[in-house]
Amino acid sequence: MSEQQPELRWAPIPPPPKRRGRIWLIVGLSVLAAAIVVTLLVVFLPRGGSPEPTASPTDSASPSPSASASATPSPEPTPTRTPEVSPPPVGDPDLATFTGLVQPRLDDAVTGLGFLPGMAGQEAAQIVDQLQQDAERLADSVAPSSIASEWSTAVADYASKLVALRAAIDNASSTSAQLDAATRSLQVVRGLVGL
Repeated sequence: MSEQQPELRWAPIPPPPKRRGRIWLIVGLSVLAAAIVVTLLVVFLPRGGSPEPTASPTDSASPSPSASASATPSPEPTPTRTPEVSPPPVGDPDLATFTGLVQPRLDDAVTGLGFLPGMAGQEAAQIVDQLQQDAERLADSVAPSSIASEWSTAVADYASKLVALRAAIDNASSTSAQLDAATRSLQVVRGLVGL
């Protein structure tokens, strides 16, 4: 019983496949990605100060020869710059414009105070917090000089009533007296602007 053994033959190992194409593809894609990143950076990043220094020497070069030639050009740039600085002071607004600016917050205050009778806890506290922020913005608005002192007094009174209302909500006590006081104070503020 002799079993036949398979005959072993040695054959040369085939050479590994050349992968130069894949390597060049990876290198090419990497270079392309780097080029895209550089292009995007150049296009979308603001250029620090290169345009301004170019404009400044040109502007300063022009007045310098004019200033040496005659003394009149140097006073002219000063008045041109002075009006640019002077516009920031706010003028006295008229009552109609001021009413248009503060009416949305005053209307929101009426709505917010109207929600409070049926609320308590965190929901009521959030509404009062929003009303207090609106009251701060109202206090910061520049009122016409005809109502300026009454406006600041009335808004300060309204804000203090909101503080008392918030304290009552935090203490979980009855808020009806504080709510009525805040509502009356808000009506005084609204009456100043004809609402």
